[in-house]
Amino acid sequence: MIVSSAPFRVSFAGGGSDIASYYRRQAGAVLSCAIAKYSFVIVHNYFNENKYHLKYTRTELADGLEDIAHPLLREALRMHRVEPGIEVASVADIPSGTGLGSSSSFSVALINALYAHRSRFASKDQLAEEACRLEIDILKEPIGKQDQYAAAHGGLNFIEFNSNGGVNVQPVVLSSEKMAELESNILLFFTGSQRDTRSVLSTQVQAMETDEDKFRTVERMVQLAYEMRDILMSGDLSAFGEALHRGWMMKRSLTSQITNSAIDEFYDAARAAGAIGGKLAGAGGGGFLVLYCPKDRQAKVRQALSQLKEIEFRFDWSGARIAFAQ
Repeated sequence: MIVSSAPFRVSFAGGGSDIASYYRRQAGAVLSCAIAKYSFVIVHNYFNENKYHLKYTRTELADGLEDIAHPLLREALRMHRVEPGIEVASVADIPSGTGLGSSSSFSVALINALYAHRSRFASKDQLAEEACRLEIDILKEPIGKQDQYAAAHGGLNFIEFNSNGGVNVQPVVLSSEKMAELESNILLFFTGSQRDTRSVLSTQVQAMETDEDKFRTVERMVQLAYEMRDILMSGDLSAFGEALHRGWMMKRSLTSQITNSAIDEFYDAARAAGAIGGKLAGAGGGGFLVLYCPKDRQAKVRQALSQLKEIEFRFDWSGARIAFAQ
């Protein structure tokens, strides 16, 4: 039995520049962290050697790959040439459609589990590259590359996307005191709504491809990602929160699907209560509200957002890993 895990991520700046329609024209960059909330994949030999037994939100018992309904499972098993007689189950700390990169975390954990099942090792870059190929090239999902690399590597990273498709992952190194302060000052609140990431991202991609002003907005968001990296490394966390706010103002201008009146009310209430800045995690439209708020103001922010579910978390420093193998 193999138990594999990969963390979810919180993106701070540069989202959208990891999509090919942007970085093929101009290099992209994002600043993000992995959090200790995980997608888990369990792989085990199945008693019936002629069947695939798959368990997620539903259960499948399939004779062949063509009979498998779950696209990621089907194509990952095909990619790794896995024969019947295998059981794959998945569970997660947080549901999909909430802006924390759950689909890519699942893909990375699944690919790592399939390697381990065959007693093979895959590097973190290899896991991320294969997850990108699976989701973007094979399944044609309208997504970028940041989630796969964040899930594979873990940690707090500045990730660059080159025009030739290459990806550079640069860990952001802070003192232990500043890292602890940053971690404790980031709050996550679930807005209560899940959304179809494909729809939101497809609209953003179309906007970048057809509207030069929107493309330039993403360009400014990339520049802000560089600025926020440098701000973090300087140790000025209040300036980081202010930059987070500026980035959200840019992002919400890309399309009308990114925010709505309810989300705007939550965000404005949080800022009025003392949060310096924030944004919606992921593509937008729902999911988690990410806030930067100093500790002495957090009680008021929690009171202002008392109707929302807060998720406590810590940073993840391991990335994708095999948690158990026997």
